[in-house]
Amino acid sequence: MDWVQFIVFILGNMIFTLTLWLWNRSESRTDNRRCLDLIEAINKEMKDFHGKLCAIEERNRGK
Repeated sequence: MDWVQFIVFILGNMIFTLTLWLWNRSESRTDNRRCLDLIEAINKEMKDFHGKLCAIEERNRGK
């Protein structure tokens, strides 16, 4: 293996690794946004459910 092949091999591996790293980072950001949206939806649903329970209790107290 001469120097040109060695340099091409090293550069090729570095470019491939950098590409995978950048792709993984963008996928990670997308997953993070999706998880945050799901958590927000769950919190909203919990608050709504709590409000419904409070309304049911108020109705039952009035009877």
